[in-house]
Amino acid sequence: QVQLVESGGGLVQSGGSLRLSCAASGSIFSMNVMGWYRQAAGKEREWVERIRFRDTYYADSVKGRFTISRDNANNTMYLQMNSLKPEHTAVYYCNIWIGAREHWGQGTQVTVSS
Repeated sequence: QVQLVESGGGLVQSGGSLRLSCAASGSIFSMNVMGWYRQAAGKEREWVERIRFRDTYYADSVKGRFTISRDNANNTMYLQMNSLKPEHTAVYYCNIWIGAREHWGQGTQVTVSS
C-alpha cells in the first residue's frame, strides 16, 4: 500500500512564499514519475508541475514562480511556491506513479490573500 500526505499549505499574503511537502510511505520503489496538481473552487483539477524521469514540466502560469523537487532518501517531494497571488488559491495535490498505478494525496489548502 502507498500513502501520500501533503503538508505546508495555509494562508499567506500576496507576494509571499510557501513550500509544500508530500511524504510517501509504503511500497515506494520508484520516485521517477510524480507531480503536483491543484483544483480551485468551481474549476477543474489541473496539473502544475511534473517530473518524469529526467524531465521536468511546468505549467506556463507558474514558470519562474514554482519549483518542484524530490528527496529520494526521504521519499518526499516538494513544491516551492514564490511570489504567490490570489489566483494561486486552490487545493494542491501530490501524485506519484508507481509501476502502473497512480497514487494521490488528500490535498492541502493554499489560500493567498490580497
